[in-house]
Amino acid sequence: MSRTTKHLNDLNRRLVAREPQRRRFLATSLRNAGAAGLMCLWGDFAWAAEIEVKSARVWPAPDYTRVTIEADQTVKHVWFQLENPDRLVLDLEGISLTSIQNAIAGKISTDDPYIKGVRVGRYKPDVIRLVFDLKAKVKPEAFALMPVGDYGHRVVLDVYSLTPVDPLMSFLRQRESQKSIAAAQAERRPAEETVTEPPAIEAPRPAPQTRQAQRPPSERLITIALDPGHGGEDPGAIGRRGTYEKTITLSISRKLKERIDAEPNMRAMMTRTGDYFVPLHVRVDKARRVKADLLVSIHADAFDKPSARGSSVFALSERGATSAAARWLAKRENDADLIGGINIAVKDHYLKQTLLDLSQTATINDSLKLGKAVLGQVGGVNRLHKGYVEQAGFAVLKAPDIPSILVETAFISNPEEELKLRDNAYQERMADAIFKGIKAYFAKNPPLAHDRIAANP
Repeated sequence: MSRTTKHLNDLNRRLVAREPQRRRFLATSLRNAGAAGLMCLWGDFAWAAEIEVKSARVWPAPDYTRVTIEADQTVKHVWFQLENPDRLVLDLEGISLTSIQNAIAGKISTDDPYIKGVRVGRYKPDVIRLVFDLKAKVKPEAFALMPVGDYGHRVVLDVYSLTPVDPLMSFLRQRESQKSIAAAQAERRPAEETVTEPPAIEAPRPAPQTRQAQRPPSERLITIALDPGHGGEDPGAIGRRGTYEKTITLSISRKLKERIDAEPNMRAMMTRTGDYFVPLHVRVDKARRVKADLLVSIHADAFDKPSARGSSVFALSERGATSAAARWLAKRENDADLIGGINIAVKDHYLKQTLLDLSQTATINDSLKLGKAVLGQVGGVNRLHKGYVEQAGFAVLKAPDIPSILVETAFISNPEEELKLRDNAYQERMADAIFKGIKAYFAKNPPLAHDRIAANP
């Protein structure tokens, strides 16, 4: 076989694999073209070789904005920054211009904290350039992800602020904002609530006291970190009716936060407040940065058999999972980082630790007490999958100094329980149950002293 014939056969095989719709025409043409016609057909081959972008997604968040570009094949990428004005350039090799234009059109929202807009064009014959106009100077990261779950090859661009968002300062600003809103609402009370005439003379009564006045002057503010599972690129489990776990967990967490914030000596911090991805170690770090007294991670369970049902509460384990199911579930939840996408170059010492020290052993004991209190309340809302607190190696529960539990509110893979999870009344009752469990825990286990006082929050 001549070198030319071999070359033509190689091209033929590649065309058949890449372009099923055009393969008969191009394959026949290649067989008949010979060496003289090879260059004439090169344009068709170049067109056929372009990689189609399946989708582009943009997830704006307070901490960062994530841009994800997904394709069926590996896409080589290079990025760099430009100034005056501030821009971020992402070059993608071998992709179709039309497919990326269609995929990313309209994806940048006006309220994105970091990106103003995006322009797309052909920079070289085989390179498509994306230019992101920025609202301020940023610190970007770009990395590739191999196929996992329902996702193909992804190029991920994370756009961070030069000044990272401080969870503690953000938490304090949130508290001040809530106080300002409460004060404004008090000033706008209806006129009928105000007494305009002196009341009739009657026996003296004790002066009414507000909940604020009843609090001991030295009572410490209790901070609870709420962790809505999954988010953004990571939808979590998906029910048969198309219910996303990430949507349910955020909704229940918001309801639980309302109840906690209504208590005069409690405040809640959420590891995510919208639909965006937060790596597991960042969730742990956020809880530690605000010196949380507890961490409660909210999830909706799933199994390959739709008959599985019931609510569960989990704590971290020192010696391995308490059951094969718990071990399987922990692996599934820990795989959130693979699905949501993290830069493997970033190291984390919480999740890499192999030995649990004595302080974490004590923390796990407190976690089990908290889990038991919450499980007792959750059992009044939904049947329990197991009547005891299970344990496994959940990465999000590995804060060495914060009692932490993971609550599986129901099986989203069970059609009946999926309907419950979609029901607002069920979400309200579940939030009530978890809140009552938290209060029951603190009634028996007062929080340890911190370096802050909440006499006048």
